[in-house]
Amino acid sequence: MSKRSKRHEKSRFRKIPDLESLKQLNLNAGGIDIGSAEIWVCVPKDCDEESVKMFSTFTIDLHEIATWLLRCDVDTVAMESTGLYWMPLYDILEQNGIDVYLVNAKEAKNVPGRKTDILDCQWLQQLQTYGLLRKSFIPDKEIRKLRDLGRHRDNLIRHRATQIQYMQKALHLMNLQLDNVITDITGKTGISIIRDIVAGRTNPKDLAEHRDPNCKNSKDVIEKSLQGNYSEEHIFLLKQALELYDIFSSKIVDCEKEIEKQYQRFSPKVEPYDKPLPRSSKKPTRTKNKMSFDLRTALYRTCGVDLTQVDGLSAITVHTVISNAGVDMSRWPTYKHFTSWLRLSPNNQTSGGKVLSTKTGKTKNRANMALRQAAQSLHHSNSYLGAYYRRMRTKLGAPKAITAAAHKLARIIYTLLIEQKEYLDLGADYFLQNNREREIKKLFKKANSLGFYITPVAQGVS
Repeated sequence: MSKRSKRHEKSRFRKIPDLESLKQLNLNAGGIDIGSAEIWVCVPKDCDEESVKMFSTFTIDLHEIATWLLRCDVDTVAMESTGLYWMPLYDILEQNGIDVYLVNAKEAKNVPGRKTDILDCQWLQQLQTYGLLRKSFIPDKEIRKLRDLGRHRDNLIRHRATQIQYMQKALHLMNLQLDNVITDITGKTGISIIRDIVAGRTNPKDLAEHRDPNCKNSKDVIEKSLQGNYSEEHIFLLKQALELYDIFSSKIVDCEKEIEKQYQRFSPKVEPYDKPLPRSSKKPTRTKNKMSFDLRTALYRTCGVDLTQVDGLSAITVHTVISNAGVDMSRWPTYKHFTSWLRLSPNNQTSGGKVLSTKTGKTKNRANMALRQAAQSLHHSNSYLGAYYRRMRTKLGAPKAITAAAHKLARIIYTLLIEQKEYLDLGADYFLQNNREREIKKLFKKANSLGFYITPVAQGVS
């Protein structure tokens, strides 16, 4: 039987869902079209003399929108996620107890039947009345504060990295090859040398005395790399880049203090003095951009479980996931919904019973990117997840293996937060043994389908 015949045979027994006629589910629904200078709001026609009104975007006008919606007995509104303009109005409507549906503009426009003479707010109001819109996930207010602080810290780190590049450029213009003999010019050795150069001390022999004992290259090599043209204009460029580097470093520390305060505001699921933090089985790693406070303990107190015990998940990675998704996994009915929101599940596109594509959807979700980076770090891990990643890499290639491992990490995070259980690594040998048993079952099944029988060879017989 051909593949096409098999598909037709399979489709005959497909379960056919019962479709109900289109009903008005949200009788008191409103629609909002948000712009940078004006906001159009639509309510049901029998609620007010004017069913459509235009408001400005000042704060007092946003409160007037909430008051008007409440006066019209509107209990749910739909609005598109347009840039950042929706955020202030969303907070005000949420405070007034109105259920806000923040919808994807692409999904709203794809619903057929829209007329050119209908305003966007009217169209959204109509779709919301019939329950045709799907609400986007918006984390709790406290989590949103943590997310905003985390994103601001990321921006500060990027700005600081730009100043490091400017310092490297100034050094190269003076033909100082410092970045070729030390790993990081902002490390203990490099930053001490740069500060001396800015202060006017340009003797290579004296500068090489700042060499840290852990440096691979000797003082002679560092001294040789510091022989160059110490011109005034390039030292001035180096000085300004160093000053901006210090400013951004201090701002990063201030931002991390605010992040620590935000973690302290969360209701603790566990107190470290009642249930001590499990001892980490991972080797300590030196991370340049780690938080200035004990982030692992703060996460343990907030989540109730130590997610950093999972191989590949550092404290920064867990912080990124939590600050974007929150700790309440009940917002997603199953782990499949959670991984779908992260865009780590196959986006199946079918037509005529044939699967056209299974690629994951494009996304800018920072939790997605953090989990993908964590998946890449599993390459040399001697753990169950490490063995799984290497197996997928051999079978599917690196890009798909990263997606598969990130999907598994997301499933583990979801399960640990739902069940509040500690993570137990089964080890690489456990995975390899299970994989061997699966391969043997496949061989037996394949042989039986071809009319053969496989007899296992006794151990020790060559």
